[in-house]
Amino acid sequence: MSAPSSAGPTPKGRLRRTALLDAAQRILSSSGGAELTMRTVADEAGVRLGHLQYYFPTRTDLLAALLDRVLTASLERVADLTASPAVDLPAVLDVLLGEHEDLPLVRLFTEVWAMAAHDEAAAEAVRGFYGAYAAHVAELVADRSAGRSATLPPAAARARADVFVMLLEGSALFRSGVAGRPDAAGEALLRRTLLDLLDGGSG
Repeated sequence: MSAPSSAGPTPKGRLRRTALLDAAQRILSSSGGAELTMRTVADEAGVRLGHLQYYFPTRTDLLAALLDRVLTASLERVADLTASPAVDLPAVLDVLLGEHEDLPLVRLFTEVWAMAAHDEAAAEAVRGFYGAYAAHVAELVADRSAGRSATLPPAAARARADVFVMLLEGSALFRSGVAGRPDAAGEALLRRTLLDLLDGGSG
């Protein structure tokens, strides 16, 4: 799972862009998707609306950029663990499941999912995020399968990746406490299932 480049046009421009995304993330996590408007983000960041629109012309552009930043951060957290051929899958999974303990991040996603349910433009941004996420996972699954007697074809690796992302993201609601807590047996089964999907075996 290789992290995408996040380089921007200039250092100053990247700092301004980061500040605007920080403002959007604070609003989503604390006030919800209904409050995520271009005006509220500009006000939260302390800039004019036109300044925000220079970097992000629409709310959908802003949301897509925010999701891309979240994905990049997640990939960077596991980059060292996935860089060598001897990938420590349990350690990778520990990092990814550990994100469920980040309550502001979990709240951000619950709000994004709610937005996507009612706004097709937001849904398109969310689909783009999860498509990119699954593509990185599929790369890891395919690498694990390579060289085995029953190497997974690309479509099978992608199917495993899609299901992995579904389980990982859906379980965030429960593991964070938003929708309850799994018991020890459920937690163990979840981990085994996720590891099996990542491992890229022939099953």
